[in-house]
Amino acid sequence: MRLRTLGWIVLLAALLAVPFTGIYPVFMMQIYCFAIFACAFNLLLGFTGLLSFGHAAFFGVSAYVTGWLVTAHGYGPLLATTGGVLAAMVMGLLIGGLAIRRQGIYLAMVTLALAQLVAFVCLEAPFTGGENGLQGIHRGTLLGLIPLQSDRVLYYVILAILMLVYLFIIRIVHSPFGQVLKAIRENEQRAISLGYAIQRYKLVAFVLSAGLSGLAGSLKAIVLGFTTLSDVAQANSSEVILMTLLGGTGTFLGPAIGAATVVTLEHYLADITGSWVYVVMGIIFILCVIGFRRGIVGMLKSRW
Repeated sequence: MRLRTLGWIVLLAALLAVPFTGIYPVFMMQIYCFAIFACAFNLLLGFTGLLSFGHAAFFGVSAYVTGWLVTAHGYGPLLATTGGVLAAMVMGLLIGGLAIRRQGIYLAMVTLALAQLVAFVCLEAPFTGGENGLQGIHRGTLLGLIPLQSDRVLYYVILAILMLVYLFIIRIVHSPFGQVLKAIRENEQRAISLGYAIQRYKLVAFVLSAGLSGLAGSLKAIVLGFTTLSDVAQANSSEVILMTLLGGTGTFLGPAIGAATVVTLEHYLADITGSWVYVVMGIIFILCVIGFRRGIVGMLKSRW
């Protein structure tokens, strides 16, 4: 227990010292945004057992709504992000309400089809900028007190949000509600026989996952200052699945480690391999599925 506490202290100290080490803060903030995205997806897949192929819809729509509120209406980052998260949760309610009526691959196909529909709407809608996306999303000031123009200040804000999301997911999973989610994952029929309204639990999990995914998309739009169709594209949904499986489904730290690994590899491999980066990532994914079925963290836990 002491060793684990010491490890967390060392990790936190390392993350706090990142802006002073010469590492590009925007790159680290991008990792944190995708870590939130992967943790949100893991809440649905790893702890509830529901596979979604369309989580980029929540990520991208929230980013678009946040960018639109900032550029067209002059909202601050807090209100714009709140609007984006609410839009993602409403979409999660609609898509989840349809998807949970099916199971397994059929549920995944429903989410894929509806996400493709959302991507088409984002392409054609007038307020999204079409193929050009939304540019010039200003960071603004948080609560009228904290200016976010500085990369260093924004870095600590994003890090604090990541930590809060991480603790929030831990609290959810360890609550009675989270125990029911795990029961649904392990044996849905037994959960039904115990009297649980599993459809309601599934829908709440879907909405929570969509909202946290939307938070990740909104933060990414604020960090980078723009949002494009790539945020809502199917490739983004595939990436978050890769991040979660690579880090370890059903673990708390695994998706964050998977996100950091994938984003870092894409960043450096793009300079080396060019357009072949997705081929290399595909090979890595295949090797991971064959050799590390539990993911990085799952494998380490089993060895430990």
